[in-house]
Amino acid sequence: MLRVVIGVAALLVLVGCAQPVQFASDGRGGLAADSPGQLFKPDGAGPFPAVVVLHGCGGLAGNHRVWARRLNGWGYAALVIDSFGPRDVKTVCATPLAVTPDLRARDAFAGAAWLASQPFIRADRIAVIGFSHGGSTVLKAVQQLVVDAAGARPFRAAVAYYPGCRQDFSRLVTETLILIGEADDWTTPNRCVDYAAARAGETPGLTLKLYPGTYHAFDSRGPERYAYGHKLVHNPAAAEDSFVMTRQFLDARLK
Repeated sequence: MLRVVIGVAALLVLVGCAQPVQFASDGRGGLAADSPGQLFKPDGAGPFPAVVVLHGCGGLAGNHRVWARRLNGWGYAALVIDSFGPRDVKTVCATPLAVTPDLRARDAFAGAAWLASQPFIRADRIAVIGFSHGGSTVLKAVQQLVVDAAGARPFRAAVAYYPGCRQDFSRLVTETLILIGEADDWTTPNRCVDYAAARAGETPGLTLKLYPGTYHAFDSRGPERYAYGHKLVHNPAAAEDSFVMTRQFLDARLK
């Protein structure tokens, strides 16, 4: 579980701010003892629906906190989880299995369980959103076998931004939205097309949105850049469309 460092009473007063939280290890792949997460809470007493936010292969970045505040603006509490710092890992971009999506799915479940225990959270209205390596984690966290192995409650909704899609035929237990650019040269969009085609007609459903001429990290503001030989380009039009789609997707399932 998680415990709030400053205490629930103080946290309820400091609305609209990022509050530090800590995980305690459960020995099953959750974050190590005294590892940080950050809770972003909307104004008001709640109870609020909530979203667990999972970073990419480079660890926590400013865009993840931007997302947390964006979710606050939509009426959601957001718990940003750091899967790397507590494990003394800086990046897995060159070694993506150094901290596996399966292991990080346990982090997501632990965060959701802590959220569900809070009086200002609607325990039955918790979703997960992830980016790149975090998006791959989302696709693990919505699988029946992974949920059952963790003894976790399924997420109510899931959003994966430019994930690495791998064919894994465990049944999905959470309705999922995948958003990826057609020009992405890091997480291959064709694999996500195949992944979605293989699950056509399943319930809960899977929705895939491809953005033409769009590269990796299209939702993150900043100049065009390269990381590990891959092109990262902010695309304002694709980003804005994805924000609208994500909000509508979450609202329809959590509100």
